[in-house]
Amino acid sequence: MSKKSYIDYEQLVQKALRTVVRESLLFATKKGLPGNHHFYIAFATDHPGVDLPDYLKEQYTDEITIVLQHEFWDLVVEEDRFAVTLCFNDIHERLLIPFDAIISFVDPTVKFGLQFTPNLEEKIEKPKKAPVKLSEISEKSVDIADFESEPAESGSNVVTLDTFRKKP
Repeated sequence: MSKKSYIDYEQLVQKALRTVVRESLLFATKKGLPGNHHFYIAFATDHPGVDLPDYLKEQYTDEITIVLQHEFWDLVVEEDRFAVTLCFNDIHERLLIPFDAIISFVDPTVKFGLQFTPNLEEKIEKPKKAPVKLSEISEKSVDIADFESEPAESGSNVVTLDTFRKKP
């Protein structure tokens, strides 16, 4: 493995912002989700370390968005991943999701959201399949109950790293 000859600030910022996701989930494990808070978490289903049932991987070949609001169970947060039980078609399924697999995290209650660039070095290359329509999952948002900040002038606290990326 070769050493980088530069400081990868984008990767450092993404790692720091993933800590916001982790801390929000930890808050939910300890105190629950207050008020109307809820989390929409989109993640790459083909990312190494993601563990979900085969039928979900077949249906959502690239990414899926889950909602943590009223019906989720056994949320466990570790240093580099979290696990949660959700209900799909009346079947309870256990999901294991590394924080590096997360694509977006949104809390619509407070108009807060984060978008991440997948770490391409860690992603497994596989042939592309036809795109999956996620018509039932159109909004990606997540609640962060313990995050305090002043809303931006537009009323939104969405942080996108695209502004800071080098243009090709």
